[in-house]
Amino acid sequence: MEQNFGNGYDHGATRRFFARWWRVLLIVAAVAAAASLVVSLIIKPLYKSSAVLFPTSSNRLSKAIMDYHYSLDFMDYGVERDCEYAIQILSSKRMEQAVCEHFNLMEHYGIKPDGAHPQFRLSKQYRSNISVKRTDFLGVEIGVLDQDPAWAAMIANYMAAMYDTLCHEIHADRAESAATVMKGVVEALESEIDSLSATQGQSAWKKTLIDDKCGQLADLQTRAMQTEVDKGLEVSYKYLVDEAVPTDKKAYPKRLLIVLGGTLGAVVVCIFGLLVFARKEEE
Repeated sequence: MEQNFGNGYDHGATRRFFARWWRVLLIVAAVAAAASLVVSLIIKPLYKSSAVLFPTSSNRLSKAIMDYHYSLDFMDYGVERDCEYAIQILSSKRMEQAVCEHFNLMEHYGIKPDGAHPQFRLSKQYRSNISVKRTDFLGVEIGVLDQDPAWAAMIANYMAAMYDTLCHEIHADRAESAATVMKGVVEALESEIDSLSATQGQSAWKKTLIDDKCGQLADLQTRAMQTEVDKGLEVSYKYLVDEAVPTDKKAYPKRLLIVLGGTLGAVVVCIFGLLVFARKEEE
């Protein structure tokens, strides 16, 4: 079959090719469409449920309430940084482990514990079915795909609730470490003030030094009190905008796309095969 490319391309060759092979291409397209349809019907449908939340500001709540010099309002929504923090926590391994254990996803996904690489397969299935992404307005969307729409909604809502638990654990751990450090500093400063006060003579520079140390001690005691509040404070670190609800419309598979893609792919492969066959005939 003669083919020329460029400005002298022979369109007649294309017409002759399709005139010769249109029946074969039609049969291939029909078979591929039927096979793709069967495959799309065999695939178990997945339903998607989504929960949307706004992370609150990560600023210390105790400081926002107790310190009138503090300019930030603890009632404000979070900023972009807080959104990124929320995505990291919701996508963390700790969240994954909590969800998998709470819902026994290994059994739910049909993964045998004594099979090959069960934890790897569980994690891969989890990451495939659960997504966490930022919305256009600094919110965070938790999307869950599952064969059971009720399970999809329950998992999404559980993750939104578990977000508060993990945030509290992180903040409480940091507050505990800070409280331990500040306790040592306060004790050392108190001892230093007592030593200065116990010495004979109260010169002007010593009084100034003691006043300065007392000011530092008062500031540290205020911070220590705020830290103690943070240690035991259990507040919500999010505003739940949309709670996940079961849906009656499947999200996957898209049967039309599967049929069109399978049919087109088969026809393209067939055309290349026929072109190779025609070239060999000419030789």
